[in-house]
Amino acid sequence: MNQTVEYIKELTAIASPTGFTRDIADYLVKTLEGFGYQPVRTAKGGVNVTIKGQNNEEHRYVTAHVDTLGAIVRAVKPAGRLKLDRIGGFPWNMIEGENCTVHVASTGQKLSGTILIHQTSCHVYKDAGIVERTQDNMEVRLDAKVTSEKETRALGIEVGDFISFDPRTVVTETGFIKSRHLDDKVSAAILLNLLRIYKEEKIELPVTTHFAFSVFEEVGHGANSNIPAQVVEYLAVDMGAMGDDQQTDEYTVSICVKDASGPYHYDFRQHLVGLAKEQDIPFKLDIYPFYGSDASAAMSAGAEVKHALLGAGIESSHSYERTHIDSVVATERMVDAYLKSALVD
Repeated sequence: MNQTVEYIKELTAIASPTGFTRDIADYLVKTLEGFGYQPVRTAKGGVNVTIKGQNNEEHRYVTAHVDTLGAIVRAVKPAGRLKLDRIGGFPWNMIEGENCTVHVASTGQKLSGTILIHQTSCHVYKDAGIVERTQDNMEVRLDAKVTSEKETRALGIEVGDFISFDPRTVVTETGFIKSRHLDDKVSAAILLNLLRIYKEEKIELPVTTHFAFSVFEEVGHGANSNIPAQVVEYLAVDMGAMGDDQQTDEYTVSICVKDASGPYHYDFRQHLVGLAKEQDIPFKLDIYPFYGSDASAAMSAGAEVKHALLGAGIESSHSYERTHIDSVVATERMVDAYLKSALVD
C-alpha cells in the first residue's frame, strides 16, 4: 500500500477542479508512460490506457475521476475581494475558512487567498455565526495588498479564473488519510498502482480492459463519450458515502446497489459480492441517495453495458474528507479481483 498512498499524496497535491485538469492529465500521461504504457488523451481532456486481454471480443471499461470540486471567479467586488461560482456540488459552508489558490489565466501566476464569509468578524457583525452562507456573501480574501476592484484587476485577475482548494493532505500514524479530494483521487491512485503492478509482473488480464481517468465527473458528464463498442461491463471506481442510515465505513470496500440515478446492475453487483466473499475482502453494500457516478452518467447517455460502482469509504464527502488505509486496501483488492475474473454471467 505504500505506493498507492504515495500516488494519493501526489494526486491530491495537483490542483484539478473540473475544467482545469491539464496539469493532472500531464501527470497521468507521464506516470503511465513511465510504466511502459501508451496512454491516449481524449478530446475532453481525459486520459485512457488499454490492456489487451485474453478475450478481445468483449471488453471492460473501468473509470476513476481526477477532477475535483473547486470554484471560479464570478466577479471582482468593489473592495477587491472575489465573488465565487461553485464547480461541483457542495454547500458554501463546506469551504468556509479554506485556503485557496487563484489560477490567473492572463499571467499564469498562482495567487493565494482564503475563502470567508463577508461578515466574518464577530467583533463587528453580531450575526456572523448565524447568517446564511450564500454566493452573495462568500468571498476570497486575497493575500495581496488590494483594497479596490481596480487594484485586484491590476494583478491580472479576471472573471473565469479557476480557484482550487488547499487539499491539506495528512497521513496519520493510525492509518487515516485526511485530505480534500479523496473523492476520487483515492480511486485514481488505486488504478495507477494496479497498472504499475500488471506491467511490472507481466500479468495478462482475462478480458481486454480500458482504464479511463475522467475529468468531468463532478459536473455530471464524465467518461461516457468514448466507450468502445466492444465494452459490455462498466465499473466506476469512486467513493463510498458515509452517514446516517449508511452501512459504508472507513475500513471496508463499499459496493453501491443504488444511487440517485437508480439501481446498479444486479448481476454485476452480485458478481462483485461473490468475489469479495470468495477472497475474504471486507465489504459493505449501500445506497448513496444524493450521488451520481461516471457509470450512471454513461447509462443516462444510453450506453448498452452492465454497470457497477464501488469505492473506498469516504467520511465527510465534499468537505475535508477522511478514509483509512484498510478501506484503500480492501478497495484495491476488490478491483484487482474483478479485473482478474471472468465476465459477468
